[in-house]
Amino acid sequence: MAGSDNERKDVVTIDGNTLSIEKVVRVAREMVRVKLSQTASESMRESRKALEKLVEDGRTIYGINTGVGELVDVRIPLDELMDLQVNLIRSHACGVGEPYPTEVVRALMLLRANALAKGYSGVRPDLPKMLLDMLNAGVHPLVPRQGSVGASGDLVMLAHLGLAMLGEGEVDAGRGFEPSVRALRRKRLSPMKLEPKEAISLINGTQAMGALGVLAVKDAAVLADNAQIAAAMSLEALKGTSSAFDLRISKVRPYKGQLTVSRNMLSLLEGSEIMVSHHDCPKIQDSYTLRCIPQVMGASLDAIWYAEDVLEVEINSATDNPLFFPEDGRVISGGNFHGQPLALALDFLGLAVHELGSFSERRTARLVDEKLSGLPAFLTRHGGVGSGLMVPQYVAASLVSENKVLVHPASADSIPTSANQEDHNSMGTIAAWKARQIVENSRRVVAIELISAAQGLDFISLGSSPAVEKVKSALRACVPHLEEDRSMAREIDEVSRMMAEGVFIGAAESACDFRRT
Repeated sequence: MAGSDNERKDVVTIDGNTLSIEKVVRVAREMVRVKLSQTASESMRESRKALEKLVEDGRTIYGINTGVGELVDVRIPLDELMDLQVNLIRSHACGVGEPYPTEVVRALMLLRANALAKGYSGVRPDLPKMLLDMLNAGVHPLVPRQGSVGASGDLVMLAHLGLAMLGEGEVDAGRGFEPSVRALRRKRLSPMKLEPKEAISLINGTQAMGALGVLAVKDAAVLADNAQIAAAMSLEALKGTSSAFDLRISKVRPYKGQLTVSRNMLSLLEGSEIMVSHHDCPKIQDSYTLRCIPQVMGASLDAIWYAEDVLEVEINSATDNPLFFPEDGRVISGGNFHGQPLALALDFLGLAVHELGSFSERRTARLVDEKLSGLPAFLTRHGGVGSGLMVPQYVAASLVSENKVLVHPASADSIPTSANQEDHNSMGTIAAWKARQIVENSRRVVAIELISAAQGLDFISLGSSPAVEKVKSALRACVPHLEEDRSMAREIDEVSRMMAEGVFIGAAESACDFRRT
């Protein structure tokens, strides 16, 4: 991205080629301002002129002077080309269900603008500029989350975006949902009037699944870091050993994720009195949920990185149809709008994150089981009259079970649409939403492990490592030792929030060489 360091901090500039996951997250969650690069504007302007010349010369071009989908063979008269644009937006804006959260809508708007800025859609720069103006003014369209099959792009979601740009539909501009035309007027923005080709360019693309995917993969990476920290704390509370993390083991099976987790575990546990106490211990091996932390969590890290790689490509891709190549004046119909690459990656991401949660819940179950942990039953000295942390483990089990349903791959399904013209669909947007849910569920599962491990450490006289002590101290700021039973609901959610904000990662980093995912 061009610009000074100060510009990079205050403004994200899009040009169709240099957007990153981090920049998308900043715009989505931190309300960072966005602008269109001058180079992209000029390129789009020249591309538009060349495309208009083809239309004037009588060329038949899909979505400009033809119908769409199965209606592709219907030729549209010149005097109805503008009507086609409006009708495409209105007819496709039929999504159902709850609206997407604001952060998802903001990411969706940014990604669509960036895809158009790439310069292969043949649209005016006015389109991405309008999206960016709405972003910067805090005008967020109501976009229902259900209705995409993820193949001709996220047609339904993007049509709701387009509807708001036309001054139709609803938006949230700080006063709850209201008519778009009213909010645009208040924010001193004028509704768009779409020219030929611009409606199809707005609605053909993978930006809904991309927006969900970017936010989910970012959260998954943060969760993976927290999961490693929780595992180290549980290992200490269960008086496990760090010998299985010897780098010689991982170097003879050199997966990047496994090596990273092994290094992190050794760093997190460095200086622990509990680990030192194992030097002459007769116990040879820990259970798999302790001994195989690098192998299991490392595999999830590798999957998260794969999903990141796919999304980095997708958010800087042209996903319109047809695509216009101004260098030789060709308009080519293809299938870049098909969400299969994202669908597979996001299904994989959901499975990988589920494994982090499933793995975590098994350590929590071990912590509350006196026969396995050597700690007081359910981590309370008042068992019987008190239940201690018995039921938080139930909650973790419930969330893991829910995730087991959610990990069924959406991409394994396909239902034909548009009278079998669109006869294979990716269901990538469903995969993306599932991945988001799995991340949220798994974050709470790991939060329960952190609470349980901290409680377990309270019953051990030996000192933990400096890193684990720092993390425990940060947790104790909001979750006191459980002496007598109390409702833990708010505390679980608070720890989950602290995890998402990187509180425990920061605490660990302050005491050891922890490598973020």
